[in-house]
Amino acid sequence: MRAWTISEIGGELRCTDVSKPGLRGGGALLEVLAVHVPAYTREVVSGRRNYSFPAPAILGPGCLGRVEEVAADVFNVRPGDLVLNTALLDAGRVDDPQEILVGWTGVGWDGTPSDETRAMQAAWRDGACAEFALAPKESLVTLSGAEEYPDPARLAFLGWLSVAAEGLVRAGQGPGHVVTIVGATGQMGTAALLVALARGAARVVAAGRNRSTLDELAQLDRRVVPVALTGDRAADAAAILGAGGGSDIVLDALGMVPGPDATMAGYDSLRPAGTMVLVGGVRHELPLPYGQIMRRRQTILGSWMAGPSTVLTVWELVRAGLIDLDVLDVRRVSLDDPGAGLRTAAESTGPHFAALVP
Repeated sequence: MRAWTISEIGGELRCTDVSKPGLRGGGALLEVLAVHVPAYTREVVSGRRNYSFPAPAILGPGCLGRVEEVAADVFNVRPGDLVLNTALLDAGRVDDPQEILVGWTGVGWDGTPSDETRAMQAAWRDGACAEFALAPKESLVTLSGAEEYPDPARLAFLGWLSVAAEGLVRAGQGPGHVVTIVGATGQMGTAALLVALARGAARVVAAGRNRSTLDELAQLDRRVVPVALTGDRAADAAAILGAGGGSDIVLDALGMVPGPDATMAGYDSLRPAGTMVLVGGVRHELPLPYGQIMRRRQTILGSWMAGPSTVLTVWELVRAGLIDLDVLDVRRVSLDDPGAGLRTAAESTGPHFAALVP
């Protein structure tokens, strides 16, 4: 089969001929239908993202796939099922969480690689940017009825929709809430916006830096109110407050930004008893005001990836038409030219995303 392979972190991503993976215990063999290629994938390949994975390896953070074969000890999926492979594999220790994203990265309970995550990566080395992928059963969620969906490539975005949904579920979003998305013009921010609307938000304040993307998002629903971030915390907080009248929930989906001011502008809009949930990639410490959080009974929480029940809920929202994936611009790339695929991904933001279709 053909696959996107990398010989070492910082090396060139190539399309190479490799052996089709063989079935083994705890796994399912998938025919890969589509892979969401994140906008920052080029940074992962180059090493600038400081991700940790063994190389050589097949790259790829999950996929939409069709189950071809399952091991004798796999019962949660069956041959012929269309599944979302989230790539998330948990070691199963509640007291000492160790998790990896197969073909992507691994983190221990303190947010850094450990001996155990390295061992997990050695056992499940290869990702999904290939014609076929071997996936651990724990990362697979069956999408009942997905075989009737007309454009499988769009379903590759379910992974990011699910991550965003997990954050909003943890934050307790319900109908009628005002939800502010900081970093709304990125792909994760756009995913969060679509989920917040589907879950009945009264208003979604879309705060981001890309004005043309903000204009696109404002056209999706009359409840979306765009706010262009300037980098000035006080001015941005005032603009967010003016747009939403105060946030019941703030979801931060920012990536690698120069400082914490945009995140804190979102916090400054939070109402008493409101919740802020962090799902993005900010690499800065936050100057959180102890007394205000205490007296206003506010909640700050983190959310990473998504559990199977959230994935299934998001799929049902799509299936019911409450999340319309037709609003997404799917930019299909092929296995033949990894360089072009990485460029397409890097140039895609907001409702635009790159999907590798083998």
